[in-house]
Amino acid sequence: MKLMTALLGASAFCAMSTVAVAEGHEGERGRDGEVKIIYWQAPSILNSYLSGGTKDMESASLVIEPLARFDENGNLVPWLVDEIPTVANGGVSEDLTQITWKLTEGILWSDGTPLTSADVKFSYEYCVHPEGGCAQLARYEGVESVEIPDDLTIIVNFNAPQPNPYNAFVGNEAPIIQKAQFEDCIGAKAPECTEANFGPIGTGPFVVTDFKPNDVITYAANDNYREEGKPAFATVTFKGGGDATAAGRAVMETGEFDYAWNLQLAPDVIAKMAEGGLGTPVAGFGPLVERIMLNHTNPDPALGPDERAVIRPHPFLQEPAVYKAMSMAIDRALLVEIGYGEAGKVTCNWVPAPEIFNSDALDCETQDIAGANALLDEAGFVDSDGDGIREVNGVPMKLLYQTSTNAVRQDFQALIKQWWSEIGIETELRNIDASVFFGGDPGSPDTFQKFYADVEMYANTFSGTDPQAYLAKGLCNQAPSPDTQWQGENIARFCMEEYDALHAVLAKTADIEERARIAKELNDMAVSNGIMIPLVHRGRISAHANTLGGVKLNVWDSEIWNTADWYRIGE
Repeated sequence: MKLMTALLGASAFCAMSTVAVAEGHEGERGRDGEVKIIYWQAPSILNSYLSGGTKDMESASLVIEPLARFDENGNLVPWLVDEIPTVANGGVSEDLTQITWKLTEGILWSDGTPLTSADVKFSYEYCVHPEGGCAQLARYEGVESVEIPDDLTIIVNFNAPQPNPYNAFVGNEAPIIQKAQFEDCIGAKAPECTEANFGPIGTGPFVVTDFKPNDVITYAANDNYREEGKPAFATVTFKGGGDATAAGRAVMETGEFDYAWNLQLAPDVIAKMAEGGLGTPVAGFGPLVERIMLNHTNPDPALGPDERAVIRPHPFLQEPAVYKAMSMAIDRALLVEIGYGEAGKVTCNWVPAPEIFNSDALDCETQDIAGANALLDEAGFVDSDGDGIREVNGVPMKLLYQTSTNAVRQDFQALIKQWWSEIGIETELRNIDASVFFGGDPGSPDTFQKFYADVEMYANTFSGTDPQAYLAKGLCNQAPSPDTQWQGENIARFCMEEYDALHAVLAKTADIEERARIAKELNDMAVSNGIMIPLVHRGRISAHANTLGGVKLNVWDSEIWNTADWYRIGE
């Protein structure tokens, strides 16, 4: 049987060498003073396990780290360990039911205590606790137990052969947290531990010195960081809030900041900013997809707090004719043109990359308003009173369509509202500050996890180059609910027994071509059954100051994964 490429150690999946030292990165730790980062979506928490928001996980990545991660080329690289375990080096069992990690000796937490295998095991126990509401639970899917025979050894046992054993403790979504700091924060107590969640002790290049949620974070160089002379910067100011336009200008036109994340702006706007001469835009294509999620539960405000967005089904969004017509009415090529230009591509898929996993079975590239209307007519959804709105069981087909506040997204909303009106569906638009929308506050009614709307639009991606854990976001048991502190990755509350069963097959399949076939089938099954309406395969565009060296945009892990290697040019 041909094993998955990752297990064979091929460079596309698994590089054994450590990350190269950045050119010009020599001297005393902290020698280059301050670096200033701006994320127009402000972080609200620094515990990656309690938020599905990219801005929270990436701001936390300066502090807490996984055992291994993916570099800017998608290669798996050791981070807190000496090497990547494989079948060839004996780190993965021949039957693929066990992987053994060996921590690098001498790594310290920022408080000066040693990192041990007990911290790694605890991180697993913290996330899988049934009352903890871990937002990254899918990363530990299939793990049966974690053994720690000594301080440096971690043995992960799987309940079935795992051709891709690099989910648990790997990548930005599965970092190691300190047992001593979080051991009283297990289960339902997890969101109550404000001090730990806002200021985690870590092994990364920086430590948190002050955190104002939804505003600004300040960090200082970690004096116990494992690499001599790193980080080059003594402090980091991480500003959150505002909008993408202001963030881009702050780097490329005014020079107030050194790095601006996720410049979700029209291409001509970015080009104009670059003319300012102070900064450079950088881009890369990973699996990032702008999509419209469809709520499979009822978000009616008249329902109680433990029923809203929990009770099934949605009044009409699970009708195939409805969500297929909604998709047919959208002109994706126009959305790409006005929103992203060369940094966007039309996609019909949830998983558009890597290419081996990109399905060609779905057709959505051509807008078809007439076909959408015919489909709804045939299904019996008609406008009986002539007001331009179709009805279902006598109730008008009206949608609340929410997303984060962003110029491109509001342009998309306006166009899609118009197209849906042309097929007899009335749409109310709502936009929410990104810091709140992508936050993990279980008490907020406005988070994308809580999904108090009919449809919502956003983009996300996954760590690494294998989509198994990402596709687990469609499993029935991953749906957010009051019982999980409204955390969970199955935002649509999609639930299909056939999907769960096929995903279990993927988890056991080793042959890479067969894995690709199954993954594409899962993609097609989810999209065809209304988990989402994919819109645009997006390139990631950010910008850095011309005086900032060492930047390597990463679309496979945390975008700012290598801040330890950043340095000031010419100063």
